[in-house]
Formats: sequence, C-alpha cells, structure tokens
Amino acid sequence: MKRSFFLLTLLTLLVVSCKKKSMHPSLTEKQIDLGTHKLMSYSSSSGSKYLIVFESGLGNDASIWTEENIRMPLSSISDVMMYDRAGYGKSQEGPSPRNIDRLSDELAAVIAAIAGERKVIIVSHSLGGMIARSYAIKNPSKIAALLFLDPSHESANHWTQAEEDSLYDATKKTYGAGPGLLQEVRALREDLDYMSTLPNLPDVPVTVITSMQASAGVSGIDKQLWYNAHESLKNGITVFEHLSTIKSGHFIMLDDPSLVTENVKQLLSKLP
Repeated sequence: MKRSFFLLTLLTLLVVSCKKKSMHPSLTEKQIDLGTHKLMSYSSSSGSKYLIVFESGLGNDASIWTEENIRMPLSSISDVMMYDRAGYGKSQEGPSPRNIDRLSDELAAVIAAIAGERKVIIVSHSLGGMIARSYAIKNPSKIAALLFLDPSHESANHWTQAEEDSLYDATKKTYGAGPGLLQEVRALREDLDYMSTLPNLPDVPVTVITSMQASAGVSGIDKQLWYNAHESLKNGITVFEHLSTIKSGHFIMLDDPSLVTENVKQLLSKLP
C-alpha cells in the first residue's frame, strides 16, 4: 500500500481527535496506579458475564466512544470499560517509549483492575487494533472475542524514519506537544516492526470491519490492499467475519455507531 494512504488516515484522525466530545457521566471513574503513572478508567459494574473493553486509536481518548451512540445501546446487555491511555484525557503521562508492547501491558493492568476474573470482548479502532492484538496474544485466556474497526496493520503500513520524523514535526506544530500523541507517533516504525513478529491471534470469535469509502487521494487498489491486510487476521481463527462498509470513513464508531453495537451483540451471541 502506498504510504500516502496511511498518512492521510492519520491526518484525518488527528483532526477528529482535537474535537471536543462529551464524556461518560453514567460510568464510574477509577484511577489505575501503574507505579510510574496513573491511568483513568470509566466503567459500569452490573456484574455481567463478560466485560466489553474499548481501545481508542492514535490521538483519541476514551471520549471517542460516545455515551449516547455506543455505551447506552450496550448497557442493558453487558458492562463496558474504556480508559484514557497515558498522556490523554485524565491520565498521567507515562514513561517512554510509548510503543505497542508497553501499551498492551498497560491495557492488561487496566483490564485486571476492572474485569476481575471475567473474560473481555475488546473493541478497537485504528492504532488501538495493534494494542488489542498484542494484548490478546499475550493474554489468550482473558479474551472472549475481538472486534476490529479499520485497524492499523503492519502489512499495509510501511514507514521510513524520515516519514515518521515528518509526521512528528507536523503533529507537534499543528496540535501542540500533547505527550500521549507525540510519544505514540514517535514509536510508529518500531510498532510496525514489533507487530510483524507476533503470531496469530488466539482462536476466539473475531470480526473485522473495513472502511471502503472513497477517499481523496486514495486509489481503489490501495483500498483493496487495506482490505486484504485486514483479511489476514483470519489466520488460525475458526469463527471469523470480515465486513466492509462504504457508509463510513475511518471513524466507523462515529459515522455508523449502530454497525459497531450490532456487531458487538453478534459476538456476544456466539459466546457461551
């Protein structure tokens, strides 16, 4: 895939990330102390069998998972949890490097503090898809199911150091020195190399939704390569579904939230 496709996706993401969004007034806030820093989580606690966990993409805190369109439609069937990664929202800045290996370990700490013995269904977007994959591979016994929304993937995204430097400088100039965002941008090349070393996902129900909506400067060939990268997540998976949509762009949970909630419900229906 042309590097320009992922660059355009990231630039769109950063524009969306700086919009102000409402938080989750009906959820309980809890700080998770990791020793080096504290992360803020937002969760419900009805005692459901599974916990639905939301993992945001680059540049986004927990508020990207809107109360009225994402959490409320799911609240009657399961507990939910979202959190701000280090340097975002109400969470403290964390130590460098902010790479996927570290971020997935921090996700594990948050899940352990909120889920208890329950298994989790992780709903992840963009860069969050790599965090979810790393967590699932490290913690297979904790995973009930996975839903990926237009996830970043190492076979589709390729970076040179000069391109990472350029994005870092442009991000800092345009959006300021937000610690979480800048530290994660600085780790992008390392992240893609790391993901290429990981084995297949654990064999649990997996659904992937790929945006195939037309985008300026992105060819149909590039879009197909993006789809093919997502299709590769089926390796080793018995129950796998891959959907595409032209109704929404990269931010599927904002453009078509019902598609997200219905597929979470579908995954729940497949679990014991």
